[in-house]
Amino acid sequence: MADPDAVAPLRLPPADVIVVGSGPNGLAAAIACAQAGLKTLVVEQAATFGGGCRSAALTLPGFTHDVCSAIHPLGIASPFFSQLDLGRFGLTWIQPYSPLAHPFDDGSAAVLERSIADTAATLGEDGPAYRGRMGPLVDRWNEILSAVLAPLHLPHHPIRLARFGFSAARSARHLAESWFAGSRARGLFAGLAAHSFLSLDAPPSAAFGLVLAMAGHAVGWPMPRGGSQVLADALLACLEAAGGAAVAGVAVQDLDQLPPSRLVFLDVTPRQALRLAGRRLSGLYRRQLARYRYGPGVFKVDWALAGAIHWQAAACRRAGTVHLGSTLEEIAAAEAQVARGELPERPFVLLAQQSLFDPTRAPAGKHTAWAYCHVPNGSSADMTARIERQVERFAPGFSELILARHTRSAVELEAYNPNYVGGDISGGAMNWRQLFFRPAVRLNPYATGAAGLYLCSASTPPGGGVHGMCGYLAARAAISGCGRGG
Repeated sequence: MADPDAVAPLRLPPADVIVVGSGPNGLAAAIACAQAGLKTLVVEQAATFGGGCRSAALTLPGFTHDVCSAIHPLGIASPFFSQLDLGRFGLTWIQPYSPLAHPFDDGSAAVLERSIADTAATLGEDGPAYRGRMGPLVDRWNEILSAVLAPLHLPHHPIRLARFGFSAARSARHLAESWFAGSRARGLFAGLAAHSFLSLDAPPSAAFGLVLAMAGHAVGWPMPRGGSQVLADALLACLEAAGGAAVAGVAVQDLDQLPPSRLVFLDVTPRQALRLAGRRLSGLYRRQLARYRYGPGVFKVDWALAGAIHWQAAACRRAGTVHLGSTLEEIAAAEAQVARGELPERPFVLLAQQSLFDPTRAPAGKHTAWAYCHVPNGSSADMTARIERQVERFAPGFSELILARHTRSAVELEAYNPNYVGGDISGGAMNWRQLFFRPAVRLNPYATGAAGLYLCSASTPPGGGVHGMCGYLAARAAISGCGRGG
């Protein structure tokens, strides 16, 4: 009698390594394996490669929108990506005049500039404090980045990194209020820290604000010319140049469908890993994955615009990214509501205006804008009106520019990409436990315990962000294990 649970095998070419999922981490794992001389194949369920690095004409013909990620400070800073000479494969980084602007209701803005001194000049009374606090951290950027983009380990220079570690371990509110006296610097830092998806009263939310501020000074907040898809395409071309291959439009429902291979990498979150490989995993590991926590979701809007957004604060017209939320108190209140499962009336909005710096994104004279706000995980709420009110608040007349819009709720984002569980685009909550132990407490966070099976998604260290380090580190761990006969 036929096994009712049996699945039909997929017709795939033979390979030493199979990577399920083609996000930046999956492609990074594949490239590392191919460069090590292993015959490598990437299998992608969607029709296009890229995972969170995709671009599409979501609104009108001629307008190119980033479907998920848009601005990539950790992409240009990534120790692995920087080894790959992605410019050879078509990637060009565009640096806006200013990485970030943060407007206030009086028509002014705090600005994260490449220069620490120029940033400080926008912070009023807190300018000297900003220079004194950030200067020593930026001087140690490479050391700090190496520590941040790695699994839990003892750093090479623990004493030199102690200043960053002590500050990063705090809540964003505590750090902002202890470092700064005025609303401008506090508001700017609150917006940076809100990228953590954590309540600003929760440690280690300060860590995210510090890393993003340092990145703005050290490497900028750039965007790929032509859209985030170009980054994914460059990684794919790099894989092919190393001898690897990839197939799209192939859905893997169970690992038993795959042909035999030495190694399998899953660029998926714990929920999908359980579905794909549950029978191969130990009971303890299955329970650990089942307890994995996901963070808040996002509601996203893309606009096709008749012209550039006319911000009241002129500095916002020079910035690639604009944070909308004004004060520390307002941003903290909105993020606290999301953490409690509530929808904020005045959400903190992250907005990118790529077409100001990349004319390939829209027809001549027209523009695009990209924005999202945080919502409770699994929310189906439509936040369009609330987001647009926040934009209109700092850019009166914005609504008159809208030619078309495309929206996705948290639920719709998960339907688009199952890795965005409940709309969580970070691969899982970045709380204390999961910042260091994701997806489970293990000496090797990438190994599943099943022979030759590894996780390589943002649900492994160092977590969310377009940097490919989860995939690269997983591949390095797996190749090392193979070398030892593991």
